[in-house]
Amino acid sequence: MLLKTRDSSISLGLTKIAREDTRLYNRFAMLPAFSVVIPCFNEAERIDDSIRVTLDYLWQISPDSELIVVNDGSTDATSTIARETLAGAKIEIRLLENFPNRGKGAAVRKGLLAAQRPIALFFDADLSTPLEETPKVIGPIANGDVDLAFGSRALDRGLIGDHQPWRRETAGRIFNLLARVTTGLPFWDTQCGFKAFRLDVCRPILEAARIEGFAFDVELLYFAQRAGLRLREIPVRWNHREGSKVHFIHDSLRMLREVIALRIKPAPL
Repeated sequence: MLLKTRDSSISLGLTKIAREDTRLYNRFAMLPAFSVVIPCFNEAERIDDSIRVTLDYLWQISPDSELIVVNDGSTDATSTIARETLAGAKIEIRLLENFPNRGKGAAVRKGLLAAQRPIALFFDADLSTPLEETPKVIGPIANGDVDLAFGSRALDRGLIGDHQPWRRETAGRIFNLLARVTTGLPFWDTQCGFKAFRLDVCRPILEAARIEGFAFDVELLYFAQRAGLRLREIPVRWNHREGSKVHFIHDSLRMLREVIALRIKPAPL
């Protein structure tokens, strides 16, 4: 009985080690080279940490990737801090500048159109979606399954750690419902800032897009669907971060007008 118990303990120990090895592999499994775009506006308080964490992650999982930071006319020290932090990078980096501020949509498109890798991913400077979620959107594109993969908070709300304030979260759900009704898009979360593109087929829609504000996500998804591209909405972990640049009333109304205008303006492809 003693020997049997010892064998069982050894077996359990090996199983635990195997599981830990699997988790470690999944966390640091290598990915093909891709471009990362981080748009930023007045992010002096966190851009240093965000860039450092992103550079470390890319060096571990895809050292041939590139990081593109787009400073969208910041009036604080964002540009200076970003430039100093990027100087010590081990991977290819670029800092692009918009002046004056043009809007998140313009900053994201500028970075994506400048990307030199076959796949490009943009995410917000607050890293509200953990970098470890990256394989979820890069993998399907690299495998040839989809052309555009994007994170979603709505498909599995159990993956949300820290929620937004109730008013902001409710407004987001209402906006997404209106966007679905207006555009016919079947997706539950168009606004999560974690989207990856196969650039050879997505470049035309990026060049055709015109919305420079926060509704640009809807425009890109709408154009992509009209162009017959393969889209996939993927549940990701997400945490609310303070410091959002979205002005609740002003930007919400502007976004709604821009989405309604999509039905009037024909898709380019």
